[in-house]
Amino acid sequence: MRRTAAFGSAGALITGTLIAGAIAAPAATADGRHHNGSEARGVQLAAARAARAGIDWADCPADWAISAPIQCGWVTVPLDYARPDGKQIKIAVDRHVSTGTSSERQGALIYNPGGPGGSGMAFPKRIVTKNPLWANTAKAYDFVGFDPRGVGHSAPISCIDPQEFVKAPKADPVPDSEADKRAQRKLAAEYADGCAERSGDMLPHMTTPNTARDLDVIRAALGEKKLNYLGVSYGTYLGAVYGTLFPSHVRRMVVDSVVNPAKDNIWYQANLNQDIAFQKRWDDWKAWVAANDAAFHIGDTPQKVEQEWLKLRAAAKKSPIGGVLGPAELIGFFQSAPYYDSAWAPTARTWSAYRAGDTQALLDAAAPDLSDTAGNIRSENSNAVYTAVECADAKWPTDWRTWDRDNTRLHKDHPFMTWANAWMNLPCATWGAKQQTPLNVRTGKGLPPVLIVQSTRDAATPYEGAVELHKRFRNSRLITEAGAGSHGVTGLVNPCINERVDSYLLTGKTDRRDVTCTPHATPMP
Repeated sequence: MRRTAAFGSAGALITGTLIAGAIAAPAATADGRHHNGSEARGVQLAAARAARAGIDWADCPADWAISAPIQCGWVTVPLDYARPDGKQIKIAVDRHVSTGTSSERQGALIYNPGGPGGSGMAFPKRIVTKNPLWANTAKAYDFVGFDPRGVGHSAPISCIDPQEFVKAPKADPVPDSEADKRAQRKLAAEYADGCAERSGDMLPHMTTPNTARDLDVIRAALGEKKLNYLGVSYGTYLGAVYGTLFPSHVRRMVVDSVVNPAKDNIWYQANLNQDIAFQKRWDDWKAWVAANDAAFHIGDTPQKVEQEWLKLRAAAKKSPIGGVLGPAELIGFFQSAPYYDSAWAPTARTWSAYRAGDTQALLDAAAPDLSDTAGNIRSENSNAVYTAVECADAKWPTDWRTWDRDNTRLHKDHPFMTWANAWMNLPCATWGAKQQTPLNVRTGKGLPPVLIVQSTRDAATPYEGAVELHKRFRNSRLITEAGAGSHGVTGLVNPCINERVDSYLLTGKTDRRDVTCTPHATPMP
């Protein structure tokens, strides 16, 4: 799951037609409340139509910044699967065909990077750039990306003017008073109202089960009898929901950095658990910075690094850096380090440079760019989809006292992200559109072994999520990267993991038992 402090930061950081397969009935074990008769019939009808129509692949539109040999196309889906003949929306897809021989080809591999609100359209570029981790898989599969409903080119939604969304500095997420809390509550309610005003028709239908249905229609349009899928972060929850609704439609599924799919975790509890995990990984990064003090000169103990962070934060609150970087914007920048090991050194170097007098490096890294209107539109859209999906997927507490109690308690020992995360999600407390009950993720008839990959110290999706999905998907196999915490494990160099992911996608085989791998290489300063 991608997290940015919507009200406390500068904004978002950053598949030949086989009709029989396309219209196969969903498994009887699907959760009826999320896949009732009308919706089940609706997705069958939409998939059959998509299978007949296929995808008219062509060069991508020039302003999409996706060059040949990648091709783009559209798949039409119902806005509401209970009314398949009602309003239709178009889902943008792209692909790079497999690089192997016809005898090596195994179909299409569809990717979702997470969010909610992330675009998968960059996935085919892994073939163009000859990414070595994916070279073997590219011989067997077309790489297919898509913009989920509401995202990017797929009936995009919006909640606020993008230029207003990125303006800075924003209020410090950590409240000093009840007045500060009231101000943030007002902003969150206004944001929820803005979503209703700008995108109201879409909001009731911005659910993970509906995106899973879209995924099945894409599968059919690609001419694929069964789905090959790679999901990261929120994409793992999308995969878990798809596997529950369409178990017999899954061929291969890899889920990486797993959202805990338990009904009582989606989504309020997930955010509270994430605050704890972020603090742990923030502490890991501080220890690494301290161990490399010869390079960064920030502090030679984690405690000293923390003190320097608090000093930076306090100074920026009193006088925003460059007039635009306050505590909220700093959190938006520094949170990349707990997310990704690849950000450890760049984040520390930028901070070190600032301490040595280079203010511009920090401004370039953390300040909004009002001239980047296209980028700001993407950031605002991503945040809108994140909010819409999480608010629609589950019922949230509506009593402010619940939010105040839980976040005040958590903040005491986990101050890095707690309040920023709370304000980002608070629009769900006053959400005007219908909120669903989360799907009961479980194994259905025909579900093959699913490969689960997870690091033990992941901040965005705590390790317990992988364990929970492993319990729910029988015959799944769990690969644990022990002692590591980068989000998105399959994109890192770790032969213990890379070779097993390759083997699974190419042969369908998994180890006879769960596997624990040593961590990938620690970043160099």
